[in-house]
Amino acid sequence: MTGWGSARDPLHVVQLSVFRDPAQRAPQALLEGWPSLVDIATAAARGGARVTLIQAASEAARLQRAAVDYEFVPASAARPFTAEPALAQRLRELAPDILHLHGLGFPEEILALRRICPDTPLLLQDHASKPPALWRRPQWRRAWARADGVSFCARAQAEPFRRRGLLRPGTPVYEIPESTSHFTPGDQAAARRACALGGQPCLLWVGHLDANKDPLTVLAGVSEASRSLPQLQLFCYFGTAPLREAVTRRIAADPQLRGRVHLRGAAPHALIEQAMRGADLFVLGSHREGSGYALLEALACGLPPLVSDIPSFRALTAGGAVGALWRCGDASALAAALRRLSAPPPAALRAAVRAHFERELSSVALGRKLVAAYAELAACRRAWRTRA
Repeated sequence: MTGWGSARDPLHVVQLSVFRDPAQRAPQALLEGWPSLVDIATAAARGGARVTLIQAASEAARLQRAAVDYEFVPASAARPFTAEPALAQRLRELAPDILHLHGLGFPEEILALRRICPDTPLLLQDHASKPPALWRRPQWRRAWARADGVSFCARAQAEPFRRRGLLRPGTPVYEIPESTSHFTPGDQAAARRACALGGQPCLLWVGHLDANKDPLTVLAGVSEASRSLPQLQLFCYFGTAPLREAVTRRIAADPQLRGRVHLRGAAPHALIEQAMRGADLFVLGSHREGSGYALLEALACGLPPLVSDIPSFRALTAGGAVGALWRCGDASALAAALRRLSAPPPAALRAAVRAHFERELSSVALGRKLVAAYAELAACRRAWRTRA
């Protein structure tokens, strides 16, 4: 090799997804259904890497999109994907410079990858994993000891794993978002008309109505803030809604919320983009997120965020430098942040949010971060082999 990740001799990365599609969709449909998988691969290719993505699938296929080679390998539910002879053979044929495994919770697969490609640097990427139960930790610990690096949306997300002894001292932790967004800003007035939005400010919620997203705290904060922001309106788009009944009762019981909160339900992705272009502020009360895809989309539209202060949201908003953060479960903190954030000139704030997205979270930025991590891991492994 003449150079790591240069235009003449790019670093060859195999991104490996061992998640099995419950619907067993055909390869083309699977890529359409899992856009983040495509986005991460495409970003790495744009960053200068040669990328092959291998996906566990119901049928064999090879496709190419945007300079990424996609290979679908049939996987049996009876054994780990890495136990498939066809996968092992293909990895040896490809002889990649880097292995990038999607997900942290695959200890058997990690150990198998080390047997197949013992000298290839291995990066594990978090996708909202939780530390395992006590009885599973020894296996995770053995597997993670074989990894060369781990990436999280926020470095702070590695701490629960470190405290449990799963992440060995010295393992590099890279701060890389889980994905990006292709949403763009647009004419706010036209978007507001198209989505029938209103209010000053117009507040937008995009997320499930569940305990983790915490819509009841958001409603309490909106109720409190509305006393000094009488034209405030909240529009809620959501998929699953285990708390819908509780949310509906809360709205009906509070005169500050009746007529102010609009439950829109599910909507096509294109309409969500329009709503994000039309709203003034984006709100979410999550207690835990791997990254926060709706927040990424809001930032891509230049929509200022008003979100809970959790590690991933902190990382995506540069510590609240664009928008505002508020304490999880604290309705008064949300109300205070909402009053503060409704004051700045909307055009200047939206421009700053979009500029932040371009600089830190766009496909180009994601690719730059991925390839920098790949190059560092490759160089470290090369130095290790030289010393050995």
